Amino acid sequence: MAGAIIMTLGACNIPVDQRGNLPKPDALDQIKVGETDKATATRILGTPSSIAAFDQDTWYYISRETKTIAFMKPEVLDQQVVVIHFDKNGVVDNLGRKTKQDAQALNPDPNATPAPGREFTFLEQLIGNFGKFNSGSAAKK
Repeated sequence: MAGAIIMTLGACNIPVDQRGNLPKPDALDQIKVGETDKATATRILGTPSSIAAFDQDTWYYISRETKTIAFMKPEVLDQQVVVIHFDKNGVVDNLGRKTKQDAQALNPDPNATPAPGREFTFLEQLIGNFGKFNSGSAAKK
């Protein structure tokens, strides 16, 4: 009986997920502002987690630690971002860090940027699928 209780309590371990590519502190110490170029940064730190969409000279190394209990929304325990910006010659001109405390919630405006594609009327949506499906008899021939 006691063994079953101990095994049950041991199964209640809440897993912590670690995701991302955060460079080790000793590797970051090798990156020098005004000296290190993109090729050297890649060799030392590895490929960045993300590159800015509109600025190929801004690299992000992102790491996030979360825990999820059952079906609940994941809780962020820790988040770190290393931001490296290169000048027009491909040399580091700024090295920064962001943490969970720097995060800001964004509420996108759905009317600000239209999504690509065509908007269908209710009637087009209703009758648009007629003729698109068959009983499968054509595939058997």
